[in-house]
Amino acid sequence: QRHRHCKLLGQTTALDACLIGLGSFNEKNETASRVGTLRQVGGSEYFSTYDDADVPVPDDETRALAEIEAVVGRHGPALIEIYFRNVHPSYPILQKSAFLDRIRHDDLQFNPPLLAAMYVLALSWWDRDPSLAQHPKPDVARLELVAMTGLMQAMQRPKISAVQAGLLLLQRAKASTWTLTVQLVALGQDIGLHLDCSGWSIPDWEKRLRKRLAWALYMQDKWSALMHGRPSHINAADWSVREPAVEDFDENVPPFSDSASLESEDEAETTKGRTIFMQMIQLTRLLSDICDVFYSQTAKQEYARAGRFATQLVLNRAKPVQLRLKEWFAKLPPECKMDNYTPGTLSATGYLHLGYFATEISIHRRIVQSLDPSLSDPYMLYICRSAAKTRLISAMDYVNRLKPEHLDAFWFFASASNFSLIGTFGSLLLATSPGQEEAEFYASRLQEFKWTLGVSAKKASWIQGAMDMLEANGEMLQGLPSKPQMMPPMKKRADTVIGVSMSQNGSFDEGIGMENGW
Repeated sequence: QRHRHCKLLGQTTALDACLIGLGSFNEKNETASRVGTLRQVGGSEYFSTYDDADVPVPDDETRALAEIEAVVGRHGPALIEIYFRNVHPSYPILQKSAFLDRIRHDDLQFNPPLLAAMYVLALSWWDRDPSLAQHPKPDVARLELVAMTGLMQAMQRPKISAVQAGLLLLQRAKASTWTLTVQLVALGQDIGLHLDCSGWSIPDWEKRLRKRLAWALYMQDKWSALMHGRPSHINAADWSVREPAVEDFDENVPPFSDSASLESEDEAETTKGRTIFMQMIQLTRLLSDICDVFYSQTAKQEYARAGRFATQLVLNRAKPVQLRLKEWFAKLPPECKMDNYTPGTLSATGYLHLGYFATEISIHRRIVQSLDPSLSDPYMLYICRSAAKTRLISAMDYVNRLKPEHLDAFWFFASASNFSLIGTFGSLLLATSPGQEEAEFYASRLQEFKWTLGVSAKKASWIQGAMDMLEANGEMLQGLPSKPQMMPPMKKRADTVIGVSMSQNGSFDEGIGMENGW
């Protein structure tokens, strides 16, 4: 509802659902009370709704919209088209049909921070659009300021549009994402995004939108937690949202152009983007479990208590999640493969595969951290480091395979950090190398990786953040003591150690490594 906002009434608040149910409800399932209008959406689920005027804020939406339009000028429609062509397919958190319908009917009273955030993201492709590149580029910093200012005020009136605006602003590759992410999680809980709304008395389009938006918020929380080394603010016990299915997407809307070929191309990319989004949700659920198993404070204490058996405990816990990750990868639909792209057409598969490598590295990183050369069995040490080496090489080879079609596409906000994790993992393996020869190998691969990132950054400037982190790790490695010259350890049959077999490429077939086919 325009000019109204709502807040979920939780089970433990001073308003009990049984008492609310005693009220008299109208045809909209609403009843008036001293604490606002109460609306029933499910059997025992209620919201309190308020007029926006009840919560005065110092800004004016009309003034904010005028400032936004002053920045983008007459290029607004072109930027909206770029947004829906490049961002929305693989990050579908808006109701595209409703948005475009309002534009076609000259209803331009959009939520200011949301509109500004859409423009900010679309401006990433300004220089690649022949019709726009010949004009001065709008002031991105000013748009971001308007969007952030408006968002902070909009949070006082919880609405879906505020969550959408915040998530879009967070897709800008910046380091300071954690605080806003936490605020958005709280805002999402205010409007009940953590609940299963399938049985609510709300329109079907809102049910579909809520489901997609909820999972986008879930992914933002989990990847931010990995990125910043913080505890997640969404836990499984309080999350009842079903994963979106194909029918939960509202994408059968042609672009502004009436060209049949463009419409067909748009439909194909929409299908691909939708699949990428759903696969990223599944991958993020795996990442969440990995962070709980290996990086939570409870897990940290358990590994500390395990002492000399810590590595064995880590390996035992790694096997089931690694098998799940292997199964996820094996079942990737054809349209999600890296080599499934049309030359000249942007492909967002890059961020999905990068997320996969970051997830897998998070497992092997914990294994390597647990190794103690003075306590670990020499061959267990060799096996674990060989598997880690294989995964690092695979991740670096993935970076080498990125094409302009990948680099110019939309990338999930955590991508710069995920590139950094590859370099961090290589630096960790270098620092913990038992001998000079192995250390020199990793130093050489890291130098190649740095060069590759530098080339990629020319097409995708946000990668510079990953290069900065690589430089920081390199400076720390300068204090590394020289390594001894060592003979390689004697190679035995891997299946005699810790009960798993090792594939010919140096990774465990069951639970520690994976095949390279991607």
